[in-house]
Amino acid sequence: MNLKQLEHLLAVAQTGSFSKAAEQLHLTQPALSRSIRLLEDTLQARLIDRMGRKNELTALGEAVATRARQLLLEAEEIQRTVGLLQSGALGPVNIGLGSGPAAVLINPLLRHLVLHHPDLTLTVTRGPIEQQMRQLRERSIDAMVIDLRSVIPAPDLLIEPVAELRGGFICRRGHPLVNKSKATLKIEDVLKYPIATTNLADEVIRLLQEHFGTKISFIQAIRLRSEDISSLIEAVRETDAVFFGVAAAARDGIADKSLIELSIQPPLDIRAPFGIVSLAGRSQSAAMGIVSSFIRDHLHD
Repeated sequence: MNLKQLEHLLAVAQTGSFSKAAEQLHLTQPALSRSIRLLEDTLQARLIDRMGRKNELTALGEAVATRARQLLLEAEEIQRTVGLLQSGALGPVNIGLGSGPAAVLINPLLRHLVLHHPDLTLTVTRGPIEQQMRQLRERSIDAMVIDLRSVIPAPDLLIEPVAELRGGFICRRGHPLVNKSKATLKIEDVLKYPIATTNLADEVIRLLQEHFGTKISFIQAIRLRSEDISSLIEAVRETDAVFFGVAAAARDGIADKSLIELSIQPPLDIRAPFGIVSLAGRSQSAAMGIVSSFIRDHLHD
């Protein structure tokens, strides 16, 4: 039994056809059939039920295929590790970013890499967490930086908490709410204006209602929804909309006083846990180490 035979088994399982699998593997069909037969002879078990043009894995075949996928991924990881050690090069990094980390990290990260690591190639992926998780497990991205509440722990995942980022309400400097006394500003005052936010988790809505009272109609006040927080912040700069989300996303605007964080009574303290999610057992490249170190240093309020 060898890795090529296992690869051939998975190709037949994926396509359901010896002819299609042979074409995909750039083999003749007799050569593929011979490889599968040798694997079955070695294991002394039928792995594929051949039913005319349709080919399906047997129960034993399914069990072998599951382990075969793991073995092939491990073999790929061995090759990757050796290549990284032999080359000594930084190599490429592919990371997925959630909406909060992207708003806080992406500009300073890109600037840092261009100035200090010009040989490093970075690709940033955005999109739904489910999509990024699939890409992580397919090894098309190296790590994700996301809200850890959206991650279901699993044996194949390495989850590293990095920071808890505080949520807040942000508006432009000349907004009518800015002139209202901090001691009297209520959530009802804020909800008179359009709310700009991301797709909020049910838990966040529940916490807001518990904090401010169940009578508030926060959902009804949302007029702008986007996972691109930078675009929401820009809309808030130019309108009377109020941003609700990770306050650190507005850090630069608050620093230059073009944006104001509102102090609402009673004071709000909602925090979201963010961290780095990668595959357990996967070797980290030197380039990924540089990016991870930057994330740990800069992902904070």
